Amino acid sequence: MTRDRLLKIIEENLQFIYGSEYQDSYFEHLIQLIDRWEHREWAQTKPVSEENVYLITYGDSIYQEGKPTLETLHTFLKQSVGDLITDVHLLPMFPSTSDDGFSVSDYRKVDPTLGDWDTIREFAKDYRLMFDFVANHVSKSSAWFTGYLNDHETYRNYFIPFDEAFDTTKVVRPRTSPLFHEYEGKGGPKTAWTTFSEDQVDLNYRSFAVLEEMTDILLSYAYQGASNIRLDAIGFLWKESATACIHLPQTHAVIQLWRALIEYFKPNSKLITETNVPHKENTSYFGNGENEAHMVYQFPLPPLVLFTLTTHNSTKLTHWASSVETPGDQATYFNFLASHDGIGMRPTEGILTEEEKQLLVDKVVENGGRVSYKTNADGSKSVYELNINYADALVNQGEDLTTEQQVSKMTAAHAILLSFIGVPAVYYHSLLGSRNDYQGLRESGVNRRINREKLLFSTITDELKTDDYRESTFSSLTQLISIRRKESAFSPYASQTVLDFGETVFALKRENHQTQESIYFILNVGRRETTVTSPVTGINLMTDEEVNGTLYLAPYEFAWIKP
Repeated sequence: MTRDRLLKIIEENLQFIYGSEYQDSYFEHLIQLIDRWEHREWAQTKPVSEENVYLITYGDSIYQEGKPTLETLHTFLKQSVGDLITDVHLLPMFPSTSDDGFSVSDYRKVDPTLGDWDTIREFAKDYRLMFDFVANHVSKSSAWFTGYLNDHETYRNYFIPFDEAFDTTKVVRPRTSPLFHEYEGKGGPKTAWTTFSEDQVDLNYRSFAVLEEMTDILLSYAYQGASNIRLDAIGFLWKESATACIHLPQTHAVIQLWRALIEYFKPNSKLITETNVPHKENTSYFGNGENEAHMVYQFPLPPLVLFTLTTHNSTKLTHWASSVETPGDQATYFNFLASHDGIGMRPTEGILTEEEKQLLVDKVVENGGRVSYKTNADGSKSVYELNINYADALVNQGEDLTTEQQVSKMTAAHAILLSFIGVPAVYYHSLLGSRNDYQGLRESGVNRRINREKLLFSTITDELKTDDYRESTFSSLTQLISIRRKESAFSPYASQTVLDFGETVFALKRENHQTQESIYFILNVGRRETTVTSPVTGINLMTDEEVNGTLYLAPYEFAWIKP
């Protein structure tokens, strides 16, 4: 991207964002910001391809006493995983006061228990890194909010106080907590908008100073080693009276501005939007396919894969997958099954019936999980997410009894993940064969802690060799990843066609039109052996056997057939 093109995009988006409140000085300030960053030496990064597989993890997910945890994680990955994982999503690694990192108190520092910026740069020599940019809100303990409470001139407009004239009746909420909280300020109480919690105070992007500050932070992340930047809860960024205050046009314009800057300074880096909402709303963050998110989270995939392997019926997954469009050759999906959060249920709206959703809720509770709710605009509550380790969520009581059966089911779920159009992201507890962390849940009282256990380096290293479930799961998933990374048909931008072989089979054809290579993915989601007439003659990459005619698949068995 040329500088002239960049400046044109920035000016147009600034004018749109601020409308009648726009000032020429806004554009001048961002030109000055660009000039400051342009004189730095920027490390470049490679394009994303079929070789890229992401790992979602905390910076302190694996630890050793007395050592910065990022060093320990880096060492563990190099020793145990090697280059099978190319990209590491480090969940917020900054000083924070709650929500396991998502209440950031200082965007510009690394939590010293994890390491420092030198630790990050060392990590980035071996893995492409994905930073979390918690752009919507900041900790109430941050210097910014303290300044707001003390009526400091710099921070006076950084936050959004309660205003009777502002109509909030249509605001979409992901939580049941109050939308505004009251705090003790200089000269008396002060209020502030809090989408997520009392400790997470929303920033006011109507103040250009906030946009300028956050833009500078975004560029600092790319400069410090991020090849990917996740825009956390980005849909809530802009607030407008009498609207839902989610997915507003100004938010999309901010993302367009940020994408242009990232592409100018660090080509091949990716912006990923995180919006746990129904599919059509989620994919709106592609923009025109070239001007907003490089990737969007594929939120319907986790609950639909769970539903499919719970009911042994692929109809819902097949129907939904048939509607998933190729977003272009510059944008794709960020696919995952498990993450630090729960299994979101909002993305199933319009796909699963209320009875089908309840089936999953009941199963998760039966399997030791928890259910989190949100408040609707009319004051009622509905299920927001299911909190459970994904391996435990998959188990059908009385049916998946043996370790072998449970590993096969977990492997089948990840075969879908690794076959689907987009880039695959595997949660560290899935890769390492973890189960529900009841101690963490009990001690914290936080539902999401059931799937956020921290692992001692020596213990997990040993258990990957001695614990049957851990070892089998890790071996199965790493084998899949190893095979997948060699096939150009699994390029994030390769086309996808959904095939219909009946309700007990889920099948896809992936085809890379540049290399002329294709792969057929056929999975038995049923409890009994099934036979499928292969649509092609070729080699099953899972067995190295030739397929010519009838394909026999045991329960949860699948084939990757290369013509």
